[in-house]
Amino acid sequence: MAMSSATPRTSRVRPLPLSGLLRLGQPSEIWFKPALSVVAAVAPPNLILLALGRLDLAAYTMAGSLCALYGHSRPYAARARTLVLVVLGMLGGLAVALLAASLTTNAVVLVTVGALLAAVQKVLCDATRIGPPGNVIFTFISSASLFVPGTLAHVPGHLGLAAAAGAWSWIVGMAPGLLRPHGPERRATAHALTAAAAFAETRTAAARAGAAAAVHGAWHSLLSTGARSAPRRALERLVVRAEVALAAPADSDPGRLRDWARAVRGTGPVPQPDDLGEAADELLGVEAELDSPPRPVHRRLGPLAPLALRTALGCALAGYASLAFGVGRPYWALVTAASLYQTNVTLTWSRGIQRVVGNLVGVLLFAAVAPLAHQSRPALVLCGLALNFGAEALISRNYWLGSVCVTPMALLITEFSRYQEPGALMTDRVLDTLVGALAGFVAAVVVTNRRAGDRIETALAVLERARVRAAGVVAAEHPEPGALEAARRGLAAAVVDLRAAADAAAGEWWQRALPEERVLRAEQAGHRTLAATVRRQGLHTSEGARA
Repeated sequence: MAMSSATPRTSRVRPLPLSGLLRLGQPSEIWFKPALSVVAAVAPPNLILLALGRLDLAAYTMAGSLCALYGHSRPYAARARTLVLVVLGMLGGLAVALLAASLTTNAVVLVTVGALLAAVQKVLCDATRIGPPGNVIFTFISSASLFVPGTLAHVPGHLGLAAAAGAWSWIVGMAPGLLRPHGPERRATAHALTAAAAFAETRTAAARAGAAAAVHGAWHSLLSTGARSAPRRALERLVVRAEVALAAPADSDPGRLRDWARAVRGTGPVPQPDDLGEAADELLGVEAELDSPPRPVHRRLGPLAPLALRTALGCALAGYASLAFGVGRPYWALVTAASLYQTNVTLTWSRGIQRVVGNLVGVLLFAAVAPLAHQSRPALVLCGLALNFGAEALISRNYWLGSVCVTPMALLITEFSRYQEPGALMTDRVLDTLVGALAGFVAAVVVTNRRAGDRIETALAVLERARVRAAGVVAAEHPEPGALEAARRGLAAAVVDLRAAADAAAGEWWQRALPEERVLRAEQAGHRTLAATVRRQGLHTSEGARA
């Protein structure tokens, strides 16, 4: 029977939420890391330029300095590669912007270039899963650079400044590894253990989905660390324990899982669960996954086409509307639109509300900060550094709260070359925020992502194949070495991917009815098969005996 025949095709409009959009959450466990890193990356270049009397060049060093915001959740081996790609991507976007700005002063052409750049940056960031802060920083730098007058002769020097600051950002990002070389993977393991403990206590669907995603993320973190060292082997054993709790919550001890999580978060030795028995080698035989090639980036680009179109259209509309209103900085509207786009319309709407509120409050904060910043050039630089820290420290609690600091910081950056009248800056920023948010959301509504439902069908099919394969390996009398572990890991990933596809489709405002019952049944069947793999691997009884 064809998949489509089981899926209702009636379309319906989903209401957009209003409640809870500004509610503050718990800060990220590592909120201080990006906050301190960005200050360490921005301060030396800015202070050097201040001493040389060339603070007007800070816009170019900021391009490299802001690369320090990326990669904080990745193990250091993976972070080193990620930061190199981030710096190269930043330099690429900056080069295109500087070349365009040196070849034309036509504002319509520059907005068009900025919109296309924003779409490319959004798609590449999503396809490579670069992580927060995503495409917004790239778009902020490239869009602002489009409207800075310059000549072709200046381009190499400005790119050189950005590259030097980017190299310093790489050093800042890698420096903590000298003190705690396994910190990121320890945090990922601790998160998986804590999430598994929560599921073992509550047994809710939300807790199960959260625990599955955390375990999946912990494996991704461990698999990207490179060589399988002794600390990594110990962390792998703990992630296996989290998987066991996910598959057999009744036989798991939440308190013990949390004790392990607390120990892993610290700086002491990694706990060594000694109850894996003879199955340890098979359970931790993840080298095969390291040898398997990752899914090529170009294979992930197709499903992102609606998002690319939304970004290009929304940014272009925002920029053109800003020009029509006579605002001198249309890139602010363009960046506002680019910052909205999430995986679906509902999340885009939420981000739009948060962005508008944060920017409007941020404009009021700028009015309070501007008199102090205008006291001297050093005061201007120090206020910018404080706002950099505040933005990264607060944004994990809610996007709007971080935007309260991002807005005055962006306004102060425009004054690095010369002081400007605060009232005019504030008026332009408010107008561009409203224009950018409205145009960006209109584009999100117009460009409906009809493929979201198709991705659910694909994810259901992938999950069923993975479940059948795992069930076959469980039933085999003598499975090949590593086959059971590989089947279990593949099935776990398929369950996580199905939930992500379902959540993304559920947030589209105009979409055919989703196969919610089929998704639920598929998830339940997947978890039952995962539990069977755990029993076959001998973990079910050993964990229960020690709980």
